[in-house]
Amino acid sequence: MSHAIASDIAFTPAVKAIQSTKGSRAAYAQMEQGGGWRREVTPDFAAFIAAQNSFFFATASADNQPYIQHRGGPKGFLHVLDAKTLAFADYRGNRQYITLGNLSENPKAYMFLMDWMLRQRIKIWGRARVIEDDPALLERVRPEGYKALPERVIVFAIEAWDANCPQHIPQKFDAEDVARVLTEKDAKIAALELQLADLRGGVR
Repeated sequence: MSHAIASDIAFTPAVKAIQSTKGSRAAYAQMEQGGGWRREVTPDFAAFIAAQNSFFFATASADNQPYIQHRGGPKGFLHVLDAKTLAFADYRGNRQYITLGNLSENPKAYMFLMDWMLRQRIKIWGRARVIEDDPALLERVRPEGYKALPERVIVFAIEAWDANCPQHIPQKFDAEDVARVLTEKDAKIAALELQLADLRGGVR
């Protein structure tokens, strides 16, 4: 189902009714007149995706039982295939196959990307499908040097996306980023200590 306005994928009549009751409908109606949410990947959006090493992926069964799963990997493991399509390799896990089962009967899916350091989040609505027999695509989305063995590809067709404000997002840092900064700091301190020792040695 296509929506005349991208945000209608989330702003259903019931949602709009509550927005009207709560006093926010006029502001969102004005947003819709300006084009509303995006449907395609922009350069800024692509850069945001390339910097992420984690996201949450939501699906639902045919009877609308929701399920959300964490996906992680090296930065850039979520790929932009084209302006309207994302993809990622699916690795062997606990073999429950809830996501695969849901997608086999209900293609509607949702991605939630959070950059804790920058306190930015992006919500993506769309439809997903599982590709089991495309070695070229599997190799394309497989992170270089990543040891885990991918079994299939999940392709996500974007129908709408929106970026949220940073309100209430706690700022957190990846351990590897903190370790890198501390290593750089220690190296600078060591260099300064050597310079200071040279200066002291030259004083008579």
